[in-house]
Amino acid sequence: MTDIQTPTEDLTASGVERQIGGERAHRGFFGGTQPKGRMIGLAVAFVAMLILTPTIGAWGLVIAVAAGVLVILATLRTHRGSLVERQTRRRRWAQRRREGTDRFQPFDRARWDQLETALRAGTRPERAEAARELAAMRAHPDGADGMGWLQLSSREPGIAWHAPLGEDPYLSVVFSVTGQAHGVESASAMRRAAEAWGQFLASRAAASNLVGEIQTLTRVLPADSALQEFWVLESLDDTAPADAIQSYDDVLRLTGMDAMVQRHYLTVRWPLSPAFADAARKHGEGRDGWRGLMRQEIASTLRGLADARLGEVEALTARKVATVILHQQNPTRPIDYLQDVDAARLGLASRDELSAHVVEDRDPVTGDPVQWWHRTAAIRSEDLAVGARNQLWTLDLLIGTDVRFVRSISFHLRLIPKGEAKSAARSDLVRDRADLHGDVQKGRLVNDETRANASAAERRAQDLGHGSPHHGGEWIGFITISEQTRDGMQRSSKALEDLCSTGLGIERLDWLDSYQSAASGTTWPIARGLAATPSTIATRLMDRLAGRTEKESLS
Repeated sequence: MTDIQTPTEDLTASGVERQIGGERAHRGFFGGTQPKGRMIGLAVAFVAMLILTPTIGAWGLVIAVAAGVLVILATLRTHRGSLVERQTRRRRWAQRRREGTDRFQPFDRARWDQLETALRAGTRPERAEAARELAAMRAHPDGADGMGWLQLSSREPGIAWHAPLGEDPYLSVVFSVTGQAHGVESASAMRRAAEAWGQFLASRAAASNLVGEIQTLTRVLPADSALQEFWVLESLDDTAPADAIQSYDDVLRLTGMDAMVQRHYLTVRWPLSPAFADAARKHGEGRDGWRGLMRQEIASTLRGLADARLGEVEALTARKVATVILHQQNPTRPIDYLQDVDAARLGLASRDELSAHVVEDRDPVTGDPVQWWHRTAAIRSEDLAVGARNQLWTLDLLIGTDVRFVRSISFHLRLIPKGEAKSAARSDLVRDRADLHGDVQKGRLVNDETRANASAAERRAQDLGHGSPHHGGEWIGFITISEQTRDGMQRSSKALEDLCSTGLGIERLDWLDSYQSAASGTTWPIARGLAATPSTIATRLMDRLAGRTEKESLS
């Protein structure tokens, strides 16, 4: 989904706080963290200089230098992105509107056949309209493109099977948790909880483990008193005074007024790699082997999450996962409302604006039409001010009194084995130190970004030292906010930006405009949003040398 590849971080720090933020990516071949587009453009300008200078003399050098300056200006990051990014956004949005992919309509066989008939036999305006409607009609919404189910039964954990366009296929399972903190907790209890979570991540990052990514998701929504009201209806004494009944109703209304609650989920992603296929063969042939292996992996994950002190842990069925996704599109639907849910139909009719994903549906209780506007932003490492943060650094975003809108906060973690993370950290440190030494030798002021990157790389190298239990990771965060009107979305967007810049140290929110419908999927419990990182030659070589497990082996 995104192209950010943040540097590895220690996942099992024993301290309460960690220094995160600032680093954009691993260092390039020539050092630094320059954007790929800029490096490619400068390389083309350099080759042009080599070709044109011998041909047309000094004018070749002038043209090449001018081209290099234009490349730098076009890729220079501003608070609204670079010129290239803004132009790409405009072209993408114009193309989507032209092709009709800025709308989504759930697939309907009968309507599809009618549109195909109109496309063949209709007038020119009818054919154009039919083509646009056909482009809008898809099996899944953009945020869940290529998603199906390996296990769909109502009594077993739902195993989603993903094959999104341009990405490697994978399986995912969603777990609901009640969280580590319940009321007031001591500092030592929070430190132990953070260590337990880090140990869980580190255990899944080992090269022998099949887990690839973990997504954390917190859904912040208004309080629902349905369970309390149901209890009253079941337990109410027929002789209870009317004043007492009204008093309890007032308590429910007052305690729920402007109150927001949090629901927490974890999505674990298993890439369908050769190692996965090899391990699945021990459990059976074909898809039966996959299901057998996943039963083992799910049981292991449940134990690991319980040991990580995440409270009550449950693996969700396919229908419950679909219910959460439908609720995120239409927050009027209760998050646990299962009555009319079909796990194979995840999308609600919607349309895109440049800066919003607009869903039109009905209230499942009253039947009244409702409209919800959603907008998603990314939190990238380079936009996060460098500083010491503990595990509660996003608390204001979760329960802040200044943000009353419905929202989803999701962080995606790619787990990297220690050897690969250690090699990257050392490489980054060497190149950063070389850049610092070069600045000193040439009498230049040391670049602040280079100094900060070198400090971060040194911490990572120390964390990943010999004998350390730590592993590495890449991360990115996403926030989706939901409102029922355009004006409400404008106000909420500004309130979120103010909160992030003043209370969280997030210097810039990267609003994923021009493809907001697809961006909504980054905060759904389907583990999408972190760009694939090509494995290194050394990693591929080690995988080859490891080979397959012995046929007679038990693991």
